[in-house]
Amino acid sequence: MYSIELMVEEHDNILKFNEVVKQACLRGIRGEDLDVEDMTKMIAFGRNYADKHHHGKEEQLLFNEMVAHLGRIGQNLITHGMLVEHDLGRFHVGEWEGALNEYKADRNEESKLNIIVNAMAYTQLLIRHINKENEVVYTYAEKHLDPNLLKEIDEKVIAFENEAKELKIQSYYLNMLAELMAKYQ
Repeated sequence: MYSIELMVEEHDNILKFNEVVKQACLRGIRGEDLDVEDMTKMIAFGRNYADKHHHGKEEQLLFNEMVAHLGRIGQNLITHGMLVEHDLGRFHVGEWEGALNEYKADRNEESKLNIIVNAMAYTQLLIRHINKENEVVYTYAEKHLDPNLLKEIDEKVIAFENEAKELKIQSYYLNMLAELMAKYQ
């Protein structure tokens, strides 16, 4: 299924992003100043590529259909599982950004610590979340949703992707990721 393959590919990009964040945080732990511009880019990647772009497809297209068509198991898996974790990720990104703003104003150790804590909490959440989606959620959707519905989801995902390509979302954030990877790996 095109949609699932694309979402797994996006997960691979998000895992690469997680490694960049970890390496940037390690520099901070080793006593280096955190690069505010790079951290701002990382937050933008998390907020716009991982959440708005990737989670946007999941929430608007795949997950809605799973909740609508897979009964109590679909409802529990999505509403009480995946969507809760998406929201927790947004919380960590917001806290990370708040700490970064404090750090910009006053490069103190407490704001540096809060940046590292929230950035790493976010990456750890993403690692666990991606594993659940790849191993459980997507597999369950492929096995239990009607094949015609899966085709409809694919068509909607293609339209979503084409609209994002016109706005250069994918290329912008993947180029940003490549630049950050070159610097932090």
